[in-house]
Amino acid sequence: MRRTTAPGPAAPGERVLILSAGVGSGHNSAAAAVQQACAGRADIAEVQVLDVLQASNVLYRDLLGKGYFVLVEDLPWLVEWGYDQSDPPFRRRGLITPWNRANALPVVAAIKRFQPTAIICTHFLPAQLLASLLLRGTIDARTAVVTTDYDFQGLWLTSAFHALFVAREEGRVQLTALGLPSDRVSATGIPIIPSTSAAPELDAADTSVSPPSRTEPPMLLISAGAAGGDYALAVVRQTMHIRSPFTATVVCGRNDELRGRIEELVAPAGDRYRVLGFTTEMPKLLREADLFIGKPGGLSASECMAAGLPMVLVNPIPGQEVRNGDYLMEQGAAVRCNTAATIGWKIDEVLRTPGRLQRMQAAAQRLGRPDAAADVLSGLLDGPSRPMIVTRGAQKTILATSEKRLIATELTGPSSLVRLIDSSVGSTVALLRADELDDLEERYGTPSGDLMLRRDQSVVSPRWEARRLIRAVLRGDDALPVHVEGLAAPTT
Repeated sequence: MRRTTAPGPAAPGERVLILSAGVGSGHNSAAAAVQQACAGRADIAEVQVLDVLQASNVLYRDLLGKGYFVLVEDLPWLVEWGYDQSDPPFRRRGLITPWNRANALPVVAAIKRFQPTAIICTHFLPAQLLASLLLRGTIDARTAVVTTDYDFQGLWLTSAFHALFVAREEGRVQLTALGLPSDRVSATGIPIIPSTSAAPELDAADTSVSPPSRTEPPMLLISAGAAGGDYALAVVRQTMHIRSPFTATVVCGRNDELRGRIEELVAPAGDRYRVLGFTTEMPKLLREADLFIGKPGGLSASECMAAGLPMVLVNPIPGQEVRNGDYLMEQGAAVRCNTAATIGWKIDEVLRTPGRLQRMQAAAQRLGRPDAAADVLSGLLDGPSRPMIVTRGAQKTILATSEKRLIATELTGPSSLVRLIDSSVGSTVALLRADELDDLEERYGTPSGDLMLRRDQSVVSPRWEARRLIRAVLRGDDALPVHVEGLAAPTT
């Protein structure tokens, strides 16, 4: 998939490339949200969106796209195991490394043709590719990694980037505890295409009031997802046992067979149910609904929160969707059904408990981040122009401490972490291990105790890791003054 938009006549300005991967619909939806937000900035001349799987070979595309959902359906325990195994940051990534070699050439060619000044990744696969291109000096564009779930997963952390955007504050705290600098990590929320009207203002502090009187019963929005999951049939069947008054809109996605079965099921209920196939009217439906029943994908959940719409969670994918659900329930914006037999009862409990639906709506509205896409653009384009490099030594420290449940920023000694700070603007340009400083200090140390990184023309060049770091952070300059900042707090 390649989509290009130009907000106006060709003019000097930012050229933004958005890289996604069509594993599910969420990553591409986030890319579309960022693309739309580009139209709101006068400094952007052209935008292009590229699904990297569409540029890869068919076998690999099917392996990731279709194979993943086969595992979700038939072997969910394996999906959960894979999620947990790949969660520690900088752990070896198995099949992902061969992808960088076998499928990167068409993507790299597309990057060179477009000549972007900024690249935004809404999937970890292109983010890992861009890190290698930055370290090799192949690209000279600002790069951003934008996560699409509420929990941060280790696969998203790469060795080189300009900005990393996570969904919530806890993810930002997690990354700074690993050693990542706060000037490179922001909690913006997940990019969504904002609704044309805001969610109604609700009082989150008032937990005693009853729901406001209304002339129409609450509207349930039941979503089977873009592909149309069969679990929606069980959900609809259970709602037919609800005693509280309600109406329901059922969205079946592209599954025409499912739509037909649900239409047959609800026919005796008259006009209480409305059954739709794939629709482009989801933003409108989210605004009209009072309660959403479906899976807690990162984009679906973010769209609901932005609309002030609480969720009843069913059939979450092990790993990221379960964790999304945990966060929403923790914040009071969702309830979860762990068995199909209780779905109707649980929805009825929400509807008939005085004030409960209103409190959940207020909690959802509090979590909503409708401006996330615009915040991502501002954070990248208005942020540091030099990339931030995580050296291999620092990666080993981060991985080791993560596996041992230690805090990387609390380490002392040779394996502790230090940062190199651009002295001219104050932004962090590198995270490295203390023992990696020796070579740099010997070659580039100054009388003041700082460093002057420069292109080294001597016969005896610095070590390979130091050369990678210097090449990436210097960009077009011949030299860069930096100072060293330790992370471990001094002992008393």
